[in-house]
Amino acid sequence: MLMSGVAEEVSSSGTSSPLLSFMSISPTALGSPYSPWLRELKSDERGLFLIHLLLNCANHVAAGNLDQANAFLEHISLLASPEGDTMQRIASYFTEALARRLLRSWPGLYRALNPVAADSSATAAARRLFVDLCPFLRLSFLVSNQAILEAMEGEKMVHIVDLGGSDPAQWLALLQGLASRPEGPPHLRVTAVCEHKELLLHTASVLSKEAEKLDIPFQFNTVVSKLDSLNVESLRVKTGEALAISSVLQLHSLLASDDIAAARKLFPFKSAGTLGELLDKDQGSDSSSSPFNLAPSAKMETFLASLWSLSPKIMVVTEQESNHNGSTLNERFVEALNFYAALFDCLESTLPRQSVERLSVEKKLFGEEIKNIVACEGLERKERHEKLERWMMRLEMAGFGRVPLSYCGMLQARRMLQGFGCDGYRVKEENGCFLFCWQDRALFSVSAWNFRRFD
Repeated sequence: MLMSGVAEEVSSSGTSSPLLSFMSISPTALGSPYSPWLRELKSDERGLFLIHLLLNCANHVAAGNLDQANAFLEHISLLASPEGDTMQRIASYFTEALARRLLRSWPGLYRALNPVAADSSATAAARRLFVDLCPFLRLSFLVSNQAILEAMEGEKMVHIVDLGGSDPAQWLALLQGLASRPEGPPHLRVTAVCEHKELLLHTASVLSKEAEKLDIPFQFNTVVSKLDSLNVESLRVKTGEALAISSVLQLHSLLASDDIAAARKLFPFKSAGTLGELLDKDQGSDSSSSPFNLAPSAKMETFLASLWSLSPKIMVVTEQESNHNGSTLNERFVEALNFYAALFDCLESTLPRQSVERLSVEKKLFGEEIKNIVACEGLERKERHEKLERWMMRLEMAGFGRVPLSYCGMLQARRMLQGFGCDGYRVKEENGCFLFCWQDRALFSVSAWNFRRFD
């Protein structure tokens, strides 16, 4: 693991080690970023040093201490690298995110240096690479499809609404599952929602050809729209259809709020202690992180109510299993550092350091998400990931009933992981939902729901 054993490595160093002084870092105590001892650090020592630098820097950025934050950024920039070891790569993206947040204090300067928004086609390509390189989203597709097949058993008219809409991979597998039903395939209609028309057209072409080959009556509808402006009437759900809704890493964007004046209390970082104390601190002890303290979101409540009104027979939701929707920068920063460290770690175990594919996923997918979580606020902050316990509360409050995922789905997921050839991936069940893990860290959740009438 990326961070295991690092604290022990440092604590075993001699008392004269310069590393001991960074437990209570001040900008003046850092000295010159070109100090010879920095270049002599072992990889593990450098990694721990970078973590402490990042945490202290985030503290100063959140407090608006520009000079102190700048001093930390200078040190981190000389130690971090997008092509270095795992911790160096993580540090390079978090450093860029912190710098961008500081630059936002000068909107003109920020826009001049960042004139172009992230390339959505490059992000989509990086996400497809992520699907291929790590099993998390393929597990989501597999488990979601099994839940849909079980819910649609015996149905003759099936309508699937895909709230992502840009990737045909999930539905290719479902088409094969429907074609092999003992009672024969249903008449299938797929409606895909995506703001990029060219991606929808590609999905339509791929699925239409596969349905024709499998002799499945098939219709594909495109809805070119952002999720936050979607009118459910455009989904054209008809009476007599059995409706399934799929959302893969989509719903969290609806939590974006234009209230950028929310109170921002500083996270009480410790400047001393082990890495485990710093990175494994129980965020649940903070009231803003508690699953029982949901931030109100009128947009989310309205959207879920509109989906409930469609009376879906099954709705399957996949989300990141981390709390990146905290009200304070420091809270989000520590959570994000934990979450993306695990993702970088599993990529490192799968691909060599020189891999162009790995670099693309880290830069164009994870790097963009990190920048959004750390540097943005208000409506611009779309990556508002929340843990399963909060999604359960939101969906139950909206009138949905939980549908336990089946043991068959668990067996299929475990079989897929056995064939992946890497021991670090896990799948576990929690309250009828599945969590996909790297080692012991849950990174993604899948839950299934259906229409439930209010009493």
